[in-house]
Amino acid sequence: MTARQRFLITVAVMATTVMQVLDTTIVNVALPHMEGQLEATPDQITWVLTSYLVASAVFMPLTGFFMDRWGRRRYLLVSIFGFVLFSALCGLARTLDQIVVFRLLQGAFGASLVPLSQAILVSVYPIEERGRAMAIWGIGVMIGPILGPTLGGYLTEVLSWRWTFFINLPVGILSYVLAMTSVPDTERHERHMDWGGLLYLALGISALQFLLDRGNEYGWLGSERIQLTVVLVAAGFAAFLAHSVGRTGPRLFDLRIFKDRNFTVASLLLAIFGLGMYGSMVMQPLFLEELLHYPTLTTGLAMAPRGIISAISMLIVGRAIRRVSPRILITAGILLSGAGTWAMSLYDLHISTWQVVWPILIQGMGLGMIYVPLSTVAFATLPRESASEAAGLFSLMRTVGSSIGISLVTTMFIRHGQMAWNLVGGHITDYGTAASVYLAPLHVLPRSPLGAAVLASTLSRQSQMVAFDAAFLFITMSFVAMLPLVLFVGGARPSSVAAPAVAAD
Repeated sequence: MTARQRFLITVAVMATTVMQVLDTTIVNVALPHMEGQLEATPDQITWVLTSYLVASAVFMPLTGFFMDRWGRRRYLLVSIFGFVLFSALCGLARTLDQIVVFRLLQGAFGASLVPLSQAILVSVYPIEERGRAMAIWGIGVMIGPILGPTLGGYLTEVLSWRWTFFINLPVGILSYVLAMTSVPDTERHERHMDWGGLLYLALGISALQFLLDRGNEYGWLGSERIQLTVVLVAAGFAAFLAHSVGRTGPRLFDLRIFKDRNFTVASLLLAIFGLGMYGSMVMQPLFLEELLHYPTLTTGLAMAPRGIISAISMLIVGRAIRRVSPRILITAGILLSGAGTWAMSLYDLHISTWQVVWPILIQGMGLGMIYVPLSTVAFATLPRESASEAAGLFSLMRTVGSSIGISLVTTMFIRHGQMAWNLVGGHITDYGTAASVYLAPLHVLPRSPLGAAVLASTLSRQSQMVAFDAAFLFITMSFVAMLPLVLFVGGARPSSVAAPAVAAD
């Protein structure tokens, strides 16, 4: 394969990767605008996000099945075509029901784009350049969600929320043309669908996504609805395991993949990594916009350095991984990510923009150092015939970890905010001098309506600040929790990595 062919393939699959990953976050900032035009309540409009995530999570493990059944290029073209088509229909939707259905189908077609791109990139690069291939792929996977809120806010303000979907059309058409003309196909293998396994897995994943998305809103196990959801999660996954273990007939994927220590450990590390990365990405915009009153675009610009430094870090690690043990690189990345996040836990209401940005830079450098070797190690000791299925499962672990992270961090933030409100508020009384002294420059008394409003506003801001710091500290601990798992990572170097492809080109 010539360098020109490899370059065209890289452009094609990376465009699809960025397009799909970007879509998980670009719509978030547009929800308030969609809510009014689609006549939806705040509770209903979140299904625009949830429907996409559920469909994506359900279909992601099926990547290996469809890749074997249809061939790599045909499956990639079908996925791109469906994703672009339903992106356009989402932008044209006139009712909430329409956009939820279109988002479900968009997620179903887009689920395979990330694992497919990973499989294709690694298979077309020589063994000695697979670290570089993972660096290129990792840039797309990490840059997408980081730039999503900034791009989504800009498109919504300048044009319309519908352009958060229409933006996929030119990128998708370019990707389709390049994929059709440059991506090599693979042999097709006869496989039959395990409908029972698919049903059980879909039940477990859908219930889990609902649990994570709505658990905090309904009060977790204090709600009968959430209790029922927990039962469905357990029943779905238990039924899937009972159905799949020892099965001789058709099955969705081979559970023996998880017997590979490197893959299993890398998948667990990736899930925790998703918790830290996405948890930070949820908390920082809220902190900058709600407490420091940054405009949406300014918030995006303040967070952009993380994406830039992550990309640079990945490119450096992609070259260094040939000479340095992946275990050392992952450990260094964890320490840097934890240090940056710990610095965020020291934020206060009077910090400058530079004090906001430099922890982001350190964290971004660490995130880039983790992702590339982790993605490389995951496939280091897997049999070649299992790699295509493993790519889908690996991406699923990232998705599930991200959802769990967002849910846990959000819950931590809300609970600590409530505790801080009660604790600090208990010291504000009519008989103390602190409140009177604080309000003296305004010439109002604590008992007056204006004085009470000022005290309530100050209490709210201080309580939220305590909650943000607690959330960032929790994320720091999640990075620390990754360190013991690194000890179980095998010492295989990239030269021995088996490409996650379905067949030799």
